[in-house]
Amino acid sequence: MGRTGVLLLNLGGPDKLEDVGPFLYNLFSDPEIIRLPIPWLQKPLAWFIASRRTKKSQNNYKQIGGSSPLRRITEEQGDALRQQLKDMGEDVKIYVGMRYWHPFTEEAIARLTHDGIERVVILPLYPQFSISTSGSSFRLLETIWRENPQLQNIEYTVIPSWYKQQGYLQAMAQLIEQELEQLPNPEQAHIFFSAHGVPKSYVIEAGDPYQQEIEECTCLIMNALNRPNSHTLAYQSRVGPVEWLQPYTEDAIEELGKKGVRDLVVVPISFVSEHIETLQEIDIEYRELAEEAGIHNFRRVPALNTHPVFIQALADLVLDALKSPSLTLSQINQMRKKVKIYPPERWEWGMTTSAEVWNGRIAMLGFIALIIELITGQGLLHMIGLLH
Repeated sequence: MGRTGVLLLNLGGPDKLEDVGPFLYNLFSDPEIIRLPIPWLQKPLAWFIASRRTKKSQNNYKQIGGSSPLRRITEEQGDALRQQLKDMGEDVKIYVGMRYWHPFTEEAIARLTHDGIERVVILPLYPQFSISTSGSSFRLLETIWRENPQLQNIEYTVIPSWYKQQGYLQAMAQLIEQELEQLPNPEQAHIFFSAHGVPKSYVIEAGDPYQQEIEECTCLIMNALNRPNSHTLAYQSRVGPVEWLQPYTEDAIEELGKKGVRDLVVVPISFVSEHIETLQEIDIEYRELAEEAGIHNFRRVPALNTHPVFIQALADLVLDALKSPSLTLSQINQMRKKVKIYPPERWEWGMTTSAEVWNGRIAMLGFIALIIELITGQGLLHMIGLLH
């Protein structure tokens, strides 16, 4: 059946403090993150924002050791997945493709073509689909595939999202159970699911399925846990003057403190690896906020990393994909276009749906306010954690 490869997709993070500036430039250069009415302004604005934000962002990374552990953990996940598949009779090569830092997706594609891979399973390490995470990587891959003649003879299939996978749900439930059992009264603890946020317009205007998948995933994990604990779902890392998915994590923590909650178990539901959003934002910022709110027993469920049940789940996903009809990048992107993939592929003026939305925002100075906020740095501290 030919040589098989698995391409793991993630967003990446700086390997050292000197990488923070270039990493931020790559992040803000992505029109899936900031879409401007004048495309040629994208890179100059990205450079300006990155230049203004580098020092403050470096200070955040200093709090977690001076770098992002995401590459190391993703490569460890890849090694564990390769061994698991080998134990199950499937010999594969694993490739890691990051969106905004090394090893870039382009580097991974170059390696798999050099190795003579004949079929590939594209597996994003995001359980839930969002146009700002999996969607951005899929659109990049579609362009690479279309423009590279060497890829035309490589068979591939894509796994869009996998939050319903039973092994994944079991692994999450096991990690939550472990943290609950560390508390004096486990049954009284409140389980707090914190997901990275997206602007509400992604869901309302563009039809991004992210919120629906996060909410359903939360219910599935609670069902797998099978405990009577109360729970909350909230969204972290908002930025800018526009409305994001609610409730916001910081507001929800304060509200729980006012209601008398004293034992809190925080679950990073949309992350499968430790990174700045778990290690700095949750472990440091939200822990301090919880203590100020009177929540003194604050425990954070670790990310899945190389949890054996999780690695088995990834292996099962790969094997199922190899047995199923191929799902192509263009098919996925066409499905998303049916719900007006956001941002639009090009700026539209005139009486079109996207133009009406954006022209209205400009009239309300929302666009100008966003650019001012990005340039001045107000509220941008959490943007780095949004997507890596």
